[in-house]
Amino acid sequence: MPPKKHTSLDRVLGRLDTLDAVNLANLVQRLARERTLFEDIFNALQEGVLVITSDGEIEYANASAHRLIGLGDDELGGKVLWRLVPGLRPTLGVSLDDDDAALPAVAREFELTYPEPRTVRLYMVPFRQVGRGGSRRFAVILSDVTRDKLTTEARIQDERTSSVLLLAAGVAHELGNPLNSLTIHLQLIERKLRKLKAGKDTDSLAESIQVCRDEVSRLDGIITNFLNALRPQAPDLSEIDLAEVLTSVLAFQQKEIADRGITVDAETDGSLPAVMADRNQVKQVFFNLLKNALEAMQPGGRLRIRARADDDNVIVALGDSGTGIKQEDLARLFQPYYTTKPGGHGLGLMIVQRIMREHGGQIGIESKEGAGTLVTLQFPRKDRRVRMLQS
Repeated sequence: MPPKKHTSLDRVLGRLDTLDAVNLANLVQRLARERTLFEDIFNALQEGVLVITSDGEIEYANASAHRLIGLGDDELGGKVLWRLVPGLRPTLGVSLDDDDAALPAVAREFELTYPEPRTVRLYMVPFRQVGRGGSRRFAVILSDVTRDKLTTEARIQDERTSSVLLLAAGVAHELGNPLNSLTIHLQLIERKLRKLKAGKDTDSLAESIQVCRDEVSRLDGIITNFLNALRPQAPDLSEIDLAEVLTSVLAFQQKEIADRGITVDAETDGSLPAVMADRNQVKQVFFNLLKNALEAMQPGGRLRIRARADDDNVIVALGDSGTGIKQEDLARLFQPYYTTKPGGHGLGLMIVQRIMREHGGQIGIESKEGAGTLVTLQFPRKDRRVRMLQS
């Protein structure tokens, strides 16, 4: 180990017992200035800085550490870090138990729920503290990585969604080729049939061919709608009234609602503020959610719809009295091709979530198995959107 370099301050401290009162006062003032300088530097950092003992007792904390942990300026000193962050101590293991000060630094991530939910990355390195018998301490750096994690998770989700959409679009395209071929051959058969002598058999064949052509046309329409759903155009924003759009969707679905024996209780708060949205894409959101709600309920079920506004958003909530969703399934609802319904394709909620994101909105789902599901949509108000852009 290279010899330790001594500063002028070290030399002064080495002959402390020879200093007179004036020099001692000057030394105290110098130390106070240096302490203030270092504290100002540490408090200017965005990262939290702690010095702790092997028992986790906090001997020093800068301003950012107080903010991250959610305690006031004078509340961290003497506190034990393990009590403030339960579950952290066991993960550090040998790093704390081994008395070797040359142990490598360790890094951990943990969740804090106070004063708000966030993810914090901890970096901890041991050192020997001069002047206290070389006792071992730990320097701890805390970084708030909540935004980074959310950005990363959103990017991963977008990449996963993009790959699935590309695959689905390719499959739909390949299905379109044989359908086109079927259409052409049905047309050829129909032409040859016309040249034959008319009779009962030819009439029956003509009807069968027409049925086939209708079915091919229907499948082609399904594929076209499927591709439009997977690769929607950028929202064509215009000022719309969500209550009016919802009413039109309910009117269109009225026959299916009646056939299933479902009661719909819809209520809005007077005149809702306008939102900037793509009318057709918002219709698609409502259609998907209504379909899910209707399929989850038995005859006699009840669908409650409420629309209201706050200072920032127009909020539409749809609650059904259906079978509900298992807790372990809730976290996977927006994953592509994940479905809890027999025969479901697992794309509906993923498409709904993407449309809401592209409109600057959010979707939330609460559910309890056997008690029903509540879906909440938040659309930014038109006036709020304008103020945010101007600011």
